[in-house]
Amino acid sequence: MVTRLVLGCDSLGQLLVDSLVDRPGELQVVVTDGDHAETLRGDGIPTVHVPEYAAETLKTVIDPPAESIIVASGDGATNYRAARAARTAFPDALLVAYLGRVPSTDHTEQLKSVADRVIDPGGAIAEQVLASAGRQGHRVRQLHRALREIDGKLAVVMHDNPDPDAIASALALVALADRVNCPADACYAGDITHQENRALVNLLEYELLHFDDESFDIDDYDAIALVDHARPGVNDQLEKERPIDIVVDHHPPRKPVEARFVDLRSDVGATSTLLVDYFQRLDIVPPTPITTGLLFGIWVDTKQFSREIAVDDFEAAAYLIPYADMEVLAQVESPRMTAETFATIGRAIRNRTVEGSVLTSCVGQFRERDAIAQASDRLLDIEGVTTTMVYGIRDNVIYASARTRSTPLDVGETLRNAFDQIGDAGGHADMAGAQIPLGFLGLIENDGDDDADVLIETVQTVIDERFFETIRERPAWQRDSGVTDSVYW
Repeated sequence: MVTRLVLGCDSLGQLLVDSLVDRPGELQVVVTDGDHAETLRGDGIPTVHVPEYAAETLKTVIDPPAESIIVASGDGATNYRAARAARTAFPDALLVAYLGRVPSTDHTEQLKSVADRVIDPGGAIAEQVLASAGRQGHRVRQLHRALREIDGKLAVVMHDNPDPDAIASALALVALADRVNCPADACYAGDITHQENRALVNLLEYELLHFDDESFDIDDYDAIALVDHARPGVNDQLEKERPIDIVVDHHPPRKPVEARFVDLRSDVGATSTLLVDYFQRLDIVPPTPITTGLLFGIWVDTKQFSREIAVDDFEAAAYLIPYADMEVLAQVESPRMTAETFATIGRAIRNRTVEGSVLTSCVGQFRERDAIAQASDRLLDIEGVTTTMVYGIRDNVIYASARTRSTPLDVGETLRNAFDQIGDAGGHADMAGAQIPLGFLGLIENDGDDDADVLIETVQTVIDERFFETIRERPAWQRDSGVTDSVYW
């Protein structure tokens, strides 16, 4: 089987052939110049002469299909014809195309519409091309194909009340879609209330569409992508049965994820890291606002490179730093905290319940979604506390945010076990969240003060009992790691 197929063989093609000829796997070169074909064959390079680059001709010459194809003549128009024929003949192959010695805007756009990667003559060297053609480029090839095959507009949907990782990842995916002429919008529901998140969006002038915007209708879109979460209808405003085309996420899934393209890598600390990987493998530097957002997304989701950090996260950050606007990031990291957030943190401290090293707190009714996450983070600094869960009621839904440090307890699994039957829950080992509709508990909000007190008391009883009981019954691996129950109780 032909592993690598080279169409055209100008100076770059010759460099590639010289690098490929002694490598494992079968190489085949196809050219339209008969004399050139004879020269290459005289040098021991397997070469076929064809009158023109046509799909039927390529399928006849190369059978079975090649795994990767490199189009490398010196003429952009020829490369477009060859690339178009190769894409038709071998739709599943990785296709890398060279722009030619003097690329035109038309040829550049044409090649981008059919190739998985387009090589600029100013920066193309053989090893870069070969790296893209290798196994590590498999994911980006699949993503590129999925975007290219979308017939119409793409909605890139973040989870509700998106954080910097979700926001930056959505905008990065929109930028990738734009490169293959797939119109896309970054969309979200809920609120951006965390002061840092608002500063990020405002300072970098991000274009985000809200589900409640008068001009927005999700049914206007022909395809859906999810970033930083993996299932429709769970922490977003989509129907649970909505077909999904693309999923990019770093959270460990509890259930199978169905989509045309799925990239779930729970071994990295941020979804932004996955988007950086795509850009790197395509040899693309995103615009400054996107590189800045991606860097901040990694910074926040790894808690300043101290939580669930992987080598890939460090490498992604190192790649982004030269292109990011560090002055903007400095402003983003020091915004003012709202009075509502201060009040919520105060109620969380005042209402806390502590058993051993585990702390829970019900803040009652609250307005800003990110406030409970900030409260859960702050309460983790209390001496002797290693696990926190702060929760409250907003719009007939109980929202919970949990954190843990330096313990074998997996709060993502704990919240899923405690609340998945009555709501939606999940996250990582050291940070997680849950959403539980009051209706699942047979409760509704009421305007009267007495009824409101009874509601909050009932919610606190149910949520605390489920959470603490789940911790007591946690899996053996969370108990048998040299840490005794006395740490918790």
